[in-house]
Amino acid sequence: MCPNRPDEHPAPGAYVTRFAPSPTGPLHLGHAYSALIGYRRAQARGGTFLLRIEDLDQARSRPEWEELLMWDLSWLGIDWPRPAWRQSERLDAYGAALDQLWARGLLYPCRCSRADIRAAADAPQEGAPRFGPDGLIYPGTCRPAAPQVPPGPRPTDCALRLDMVRATAGMDPLWFDESGASPDGQSGRIEVTPQDLIEGVGDVVLARRDMQAAYHLAVVVDDAAQGVSEVVRGADLFDATAIHVLLQRLLGLPHPAYHHHGLIRDEAGKRLAKRDDARALATYRDAGLSPADIRRMVGLD
Repeated sequence: MCPNRPDEHPAPGAYVTRFAPSPTGPLHLGHAYSALIGYRRAQARGGTFLLRIEDLDQARSRPEWEELLMWDLSWLGIDWPRPAWRQSERLDAYGAALDQLWARGLLYPCRCSRADIRAAADAPQEGAPRFGPDGLIYPGTCRPAAPQVPPGPRPTDCALRLDMVRATAGMDPLWFDESGASPDGQSGRIEVTPQDLIEGVGDVVLARRDMQAAYHLAVVVDDAAQGVSEVVRGADLFDATAIHVLLQRLLGLPHPAYHHHGLIRDEAGKRLAKRDDARALATYRDAGLSPADIRRMVGLD
């Protein structure tokens, strides 16, 4: 396939999906399953399958892991336009999105540590701790009573959280099209109300002090910039979709469709992680298995 420059866009109406691993360890069977599903869906529709390298976590990302994941995908018979996008090269785009939200008074600085958040969430007056897509729902310790208007310069030495109440004020319910299924089997048109976001998600982090942009912001900005028409990913990310649909609305970006698929699990029913080296694709390849063997193992023969 011919290389695509980062500023090129697919033809309007074209099917585009992407596989977006982080180069922080070896790809395992679960990655193979997701990449193969996305690639097959793109092929069946005469569309494009993109590879995006989510390397914002520079402390853990390694060139050798990136090289290995590309080799693994090629070995499986998956192809993509070159060069692959790297999030570490798109900080200006994320900064522009953050500036837009900051100027509207929808972000606020937060200097709480994880220990601070756990302690605040466990306080008796807070009731039972609540959990959302990112773990403990933030108790609002740093949330200002009112946003600064006009805001000063956007701070870069701390985390920035989305003020969910202000972000959803006066907003109609959001929705997205799901052609796969949630962990609970939901599919079709999924509705998300402002109350769902306030109570079930809370004030999510959109910028981290150490990584500039957080996952939720970066993935939404990149999906729009690359013309992604359908996001294919594991059902473990289904709950994060509400955040992404909200950010698309706030930033004036298009809404892709979503296809969440089941997860590959170990014998104990636990989903695979990168620390499961025994199930790394490179391990199976070194043991003499073929790509056809991998497809059979994940049920895609």
